[in-house]
Amino acid sequence: MQTCALLTLAGAALCASAETIGGVSTTFKLLSPNDKVVVDVFDDPVVIGVACYLSHAKTGGYSGALGLAEDTSDASVACRQVGPISFKDKIDKQDEVFNTRSSILFKHVRVVRMVDVKRNTLVYLVYSDKLIDGSPKNSVTAVAVPINQPIPVK
Repeated sequence: MQTCALLTLAGAALCASAETIGGVSTTFKLLSPNDKVVVDVFDDPVVIGVACYLSHAKTGGYSGALGLAEDTSDASVACRQVGPISFKDKIDKQDEVFNTRSSILFKHVRVVRMVDVKRNTLVYLVYSDKLIDGSPKNSVTAVAVPINQPIPVK
């Protein structure tokens, strides 16, 4: 039991944490928080020099303020080179680099990094999943790595 808990914590440590850049209201609610679109940024936890900007819906109202609302599956991602690219270690061809809850239980927004070895490019996909039925809504972005710097794939 303790081993599972330690593995879960170790896996969570590999995912990035986000910093909120800002947000805009999409609805007006008189006595409770408005629905919003929020923009967060996170650095790829293994690829130095790449940051990802994630926009996603946040449900307002009393249930949203209490963390009980389920956010919609609308999300978009844009990853960019923000400095010299380097790698902390060899990377998997596909790996989850970010996730956040979008409901009190069972629903997450996830960002997965994939490696296009042939084009020496990092591809980032954002999607939403749910225990029973996820959403096909998704967004993708790519960061080309200089051709003289091969991506170190496991």
